[in-house]
Amino acid sequence: MKWQGKRQSSNVEDRRGQSGPSRGFGGLNPMLLGPLFRLLFSKTGLILVGVFLVFSFLTGNNPLSLIGDFFTGGGSPAETSAPYQGTAEENELAAFSSTILANTEDVWNGLIDNYREPTLVLFTGSVASACGAASSATGPFYCPGDEKLYLDLSFFDDMERRMNAPGDFAQAYVIAHEVGHHIQKLMGITDQMQKLRGQMSKKEYNQYSVRLELQADFLAGVWAHHSQQMTRMMEAGDLEEALNAANAIGDDRLQKQATGHVVPDSFTHGTSAQRMRWFKKGFDTGDLRQGDTFNADPL
Repeated sequence: MKWQGKRQSSNVEDRRGQSGPSRGFGGLNPMLLGPLFRLLFSKTGLILVGVFLVFSFLTGNNPLSLIGDFFTGGGSPAETSAPYQGTAEENELAAFSSTILANTEDVWNGLIDNYREPTLVLFTGSVASACGAASSATGPFYCPGDEKLYLDLSFFDDMERRMNAPGDFAQAYVIAHEVGHHIQKLMGITDQMQKLRGQMSKKEYNQYSVRLELQADFLAGVWAHHSQQMTRMMEAGDLEEALNAANAIGDDRLQKQATGHVVPDSFTHGTSAQRMRWFKKGFDTGDLRQGDTFNADPL
């Protein structure tokens, strides 16, 4: 892909190097818990607690936060820690991801009136979202609750090493697929899916989930179609990289690799053949009207 030097998106939150949500006592260092409790249950401590409670009542502040700040000097680790320093390769992947996101913005702003641009969150290890906490093992995902895409850049290395799906356009396909889920959110499809959950068996819901994922693949193909017309970023072999990536993450292939057998009723994303076919259909047509996977038969 010829992506270097292109516009990068401003809708990127770089949380790399930040730890996940704290599960301790406020943001207090656990090493300080002993001294804190000894002070709290002393005569002086009881007076201090009374002062904190009165002050918090008047100001609306959390008394636990005030006590924690008293012991730690205030502030949070994120405010005092040094900026994250990624490797040259990782930083290039971050710039690439931001560039691809910007390109999706250009395409979808041209195809959808009043398009609401999503945010890309880059993280390492674990992350908190409106959809709950997640780890790198989850893989890239879109959270409709906050309209953000979440990506640990190490996934691209996994694609190359474990899935045998290398290439920058394969990586672009992954980002475009998650943006496809954002398009579904804007179209109201995601909300309709949520209403179906709990109204049918897991087997039946899985079938709808497959159609949702295949539509996101189709939308990724639509993006690639219009992106190529607008920017000519694609080079020889790029389309094959995306199709190879779609093949690599098909439910049937992943199940075969993991367990040695395939259970179609448990599919949630579609087979390799289906994922390749719907991405290619989006790429060939560039026509949003051709992507009704929910009424397509067969898939």
